[in-house]
Amino acid sequence: MPEAVAVDPVCVAGVDGCKAGWVAVFRWVGSNRASEVQIFPHFADLLASEHEPRKIAVDMPIGLPQRIGSNGRGPEKAVRPLLGMRQSTVFSIPARAAIYCEDYREACSAALAHSTPPKKVSKQAFHIFPKIREIDQLMTPELETRVYEVHPEVAFWRLNGQEPIAIPKKVKGSSYPAGLDARRDLLVQFGFVANFLDQKPPKGAARDDLMDAAVNAVIAERLLNGDAEPFPTDFGRDERGLRMAIWA
Repeated sequence: MPEAVAVDPVCVAGVDGCKAGWVAVFRWVGSNRASEVQIFPHFADLLASEHEPRKIAVDMPIGLPQRIGSNGRGPEKAVRPLLGMRQSTVFSIPARAAIYCEDYREACSAALAHSTPPKKVSKQAFHIFPKIREIDQLMTPELETRVYEVHPEVAFWRLNGQEPIAIPKKVKGSSYPAGLDARRDLLVQFGFVANFLDQKPPKGAARDDLMDAAVNAVIAERLLNGDAEPFPTDFGRDERGLRMAIWA
């Protein structure tokens, strides 16, 4: 009989933005190796990680149109109907010109000038602009074989039998334990150990950041296995050729 060929385990990563930069949860497919969590000050540091993740699923918009129409950016429009009461977690993303403004009023002016009908920028979206810029400056069509845009609540929808988790994970800007516990219990069904998810997060990250990175890691594994789907299925590309789709 032919000798069995050993298959090396493959690393995938789920990533979420946090105060300290980026929190990544690593999973090894085809191995019993325990999941790991790590903070990276810059997204480029994650790309160069010694773990060499084959697929990286990150909760951050990738692919920025020059102009926003009445329905908004394609991925946000495609996933909002899936989430019911959780659809407010999907921020409206403006055109690239607004993303590159560091002043809120300037960002609103740029957004108004590059949208039909004219639309300003929400404060919540503006606060993540630096991280959107960070990824946008690194992304190329070639890098798309590793790096994919995801959204945690869409990921939980996928794992929860295509039903949104009704309980929020934040209430009035603060973590909501019941909502986080519900998400933890679901993630345990997908190979995570409860103690890993209940650990004190690394400095500069919160418990909801860790939970989001963990669910994104499950989607990264789905991407590796060819099981993830893009929203919208007929996704477009921006003027730099970058794919505009949320995967789950």
